[in-house]
Amino acid sequence: MNQKNDTSTDFILLGLFPWFRHPNLLILIIILIYTAAFTGNSILILLIWLDSHLHTSMYFLLSQLSLIDLAYISSTVPKMVTNYFTGKKNISYFSCATQLFFFLTLGLAECILLTLMAYDRYVAVCNPLRYTVLMNPNICLQMAAAAWIGGALAALVHTIYPMNFPICGSREINHYFCEMPAILRLSCMDISAYEKVKFVSTIVFLLIPFILILTSYTLIFLTVLRMNSRKGRNKALATCSSHMTVVSLYFGQAIFIYMTPTLAHTPEQDQIGAVLGTIVTPMLNPLIYSLRNKEVAGALRKCMGKCYS
Repeated sequence: MNQKNDTSTDFILLGLFPWFRHPNLLILIIILIYTAAFTGNSILILLIWLDSHLHTSMYFLLSQLSLIDLAYISSTVPKMVTNYFTGKKNISYFSCATQLFFFLTLGLAECILLTLMAYDRYVAVCNPLRYTVLMNPNICLQMAAAAWIGGALAALVHTIYPMNFPICGSREINHYFCEMPAILRLSCMDISAYEKVKFVSTIVFLLIPFILILTSYTLIFLTVLRMNSRKGRNKALATCSSHMTVVSLYFGQAIFIYMTPTLAHTPEQDQIGAVLGTIVTPMLNPLIYSLRNKEVAGALRKCMGKCYS
């Protein structure tokens, strides 16, 4: 089959864990997680927008993270749920490419944004006197723009190449959405050159940001240890621990999937990693930040009080 015919034929999405014996229970759990993620991130964005006390650089970046998470989980779950209830598993070539592009854009943007959030905490703790200068509103807007634009440009490259590899035989994607490793497995040509490009990209967008985040928090930890105020120490550690929890969840699965060759792990392992990154993490992010942050919790109580009154 030639490449032209390949690109005009639908793909088949096998779905989430097709071997699972209780698909009804699985889809119910996914719907509940999606509802919790959508509600939690929407509330967090609304609180940051409404409460003037949260109009700071840290919460602006947090609102961007919630916005990314909303779009991130919505780029995969609705299509999966729709396929399940309609019984249709096909997805067109254009829809598959679009889904892959938005998924990669949002994932890469989150990597950049988490790194910028670590820098924000570094400046706040290690260089507080210059915080308002280094993290002014204009710089925050530029940071957010860099995350979105950088993610989109890199995603464009990693959408065009995999989607134009010739496919031989089955067009069944062993996944619940169009993900790069699952698509690469369908190719009938040597993809070793592209694997090298992918490896370099993961170093730039995953490994280097992860090292920068670890460096930021190491410097923060050393600064906190030198603080005389126990209350200040606890507050700084509580704020930063929320970010580190998110980073551990997100980067852990991404590094496993994308920094190893496609054939080095099974489709089942890819799906487990994808669930952690695209479904579980967007649900946990607002919970982590709201439950472990007194200012967000206070804004929520204030907003609820106004609604009751």
